[in-house]
Amino acid sequence: MTFDRAAFYDAELRRHQEHFHAVVNVGATDRVLDIGCGAGQTTREAARIAVKGGVVGVDVSAEMLEIARQRSARAGLRNITFELGDAQAHTFPAAHFDLCISRFGTMFFADPVAAFTNVGRAMRPGARLVQMVWQERERNEWAVAIQNALAPIGGAPAHGSPAFSLADRTVTTRILTASGFTSIAFADVHAPVFYGPSVDAAHEAVVGLFLAKDRLVDPDPATRETLQRMRALLDAHLTADGVLFDSRAWIVTAQK
Repeated sequence: MTFDRAAFYDAELRRHQEHFHAVVNVGATDRVLDIGCGAGQTTREAARIAVKGGVVGVDVSAEMLEIARQRSARAGLRNITFELGDAQAHTFPAAHFDLCISRFGTMFFADPVAAFTNVGRAMRPGARLVQMVWQERERNEWAVAIQNALAPIGGAPAHGSPAFSLADRTVTTRILTASGFTSIAFADVHAPVFYGPSVDAAHEAVVGLFLAKDRLVDPDPATRETLQRMRALLDAHLTADGVLFDSRAWIVTAQK
């Protein structure tokens, strides 16, 4: 079975999306920019509300954007467009957007001040920024536990992973302030991430996300032992709601 990365991310973050949706507060006439939109779940949710406005989703993955376009077409959404590009350097219309959103899409900027400054230019005065980012790695069991299980053969998020680059409130506040944002606030989100309805499904997800396919064709003893250790970890996290790992995130809001 081919691992469906887009479907996995939507299922993994369902509980986070509920928190995020409650804070985003899209208006019917809003022009919305979605940074790192991936397969477009957050973009589509915004478009369903911004019926007299419009939504632009931007991502660096052509594969994910194609899925986003297909899903938006099936949903009959006409007020939505997707653009391939890095928000750090992408050309946006100046002072155009009323709201900029991002669910786990802003942590990977090579130069965050340049990126947020570029995004800020596209936002009208008084426009809102709402982004969700991971807190520190040590507060995210999914990162620590899976990395430890896979350590002998590598592949899981490393200690210095950019996924946690905006975890520190002081650092993030300094970045946003330097980029021209004000009224910066942080809300704690404590919710589990979902890795699958069963151990088999979760194991397939971990393999698809973190392991190179060539390691699995004819696995050596060390790889087999690591896969067994991973399966035991997933089994220990199996609940009535599926395989869950604890996580902590921030919803960061700011104003242009």
